Amino acid sequence: MSFDPKEFRRCLGNFATGVTVITAESADGTQVGVTANSFNSVSLDPPLILWSIVKTSSSYAVFENSDHFAVNILAADQIDLSNNFAKPSDNKFANVETQSGVGGAPLLQNTAANFQCEKYQVVDGGDHWIMIGKVVAFENLGRAPLLYVQGSYAGAIPFTGAKTPATNVASDKTLARLHDSAIYLMHKVLQKVQENYLPKQSATGLSTSEARMLLVLSDTTGITIDDLSNLVTIPAVDVVDGVESLKGFGLINSDLALTEKGHDMAERLWAISDQQQADIFANLQENELANFKQQLQQLLKQLS
Repeated sequence: MSFDPKEFRRCLGNFATGVTVITAESADGTQVGVTANSFNSVSLDPPLILWSIVKTSSSYAVFENSDHFAVNILAADQIDLSNNFAKPSDNKFANVETQSGVGGAPLLQNTAANFQCEKYQVVDGGDHWIMIGKVVAFENLGRAPLLYVQGSYAGAIPFTGAKTPATNVASDKTLARLHDSAIYLMHKVLQKVQENYLPKQSATGLSTSEARMLLVLSDTTGITIDDLSNLVTIPAVDVVDGVESLKGFGLINSDLALTEKGHDMAERLWAISDQQQADIFANLQENELANFKQQLQQLLKQLS
């Protein structure tokens, strides 16, 4: 069978991961940092972890010649930090607060956790080098982690409570405080919406990020890839890959304009979204739904 590297990468994107920034410092003081979601544990005794870096990376020379590196696990509110270290820059550490870790490897601030590592082994992994590190120090800062799945950033929403009231041992009285929390209620509503909506969206054959980009492109005209990156919460490199996928599917052209097939797919996506909205808000009057949307818009403006 023919092997499509882009489709392979797209398939791998179904496995949700955390997001890390790996940092190191060379003997001459040069600091490097790269965004990676290839981080994984290897062993508890000795404590080993791994991550991988593409062989053509300009940062690899520093990692190769450094005896230590640090793994910074990003928190949910550090998307900008992830994007910063994911793209080429003369000084990625400009305006980034750090502390010096073991071997001088920069430790980013306000992350979810970090691991300071002694370089243990480098393994040839095809077009990547697999970097194995022995953990010599770590910090668990307890912040909610940033996630990455299907080419898009995401946040962790823990599953709380039972599926049905019959198996829920907690009474309504014991949950009174939770049920009075707007934050808890928003999380629960989002969880329920995603459980029902995302499988329907995925049934179109598009990933979450591809569907999001197509919906944005269907609602505007004359934008660039940079404009698109600013309108969707997706890493810039995956916006480029997503655009190429949409082109490959025949849904958009080189000017990011929707083809006839693209308009049909966008309408299908909007129909799924509209039906989901109609089902969720079936008991609200039209003016009540309008007011609810207005309140959400005000919240977004307030939080931006």
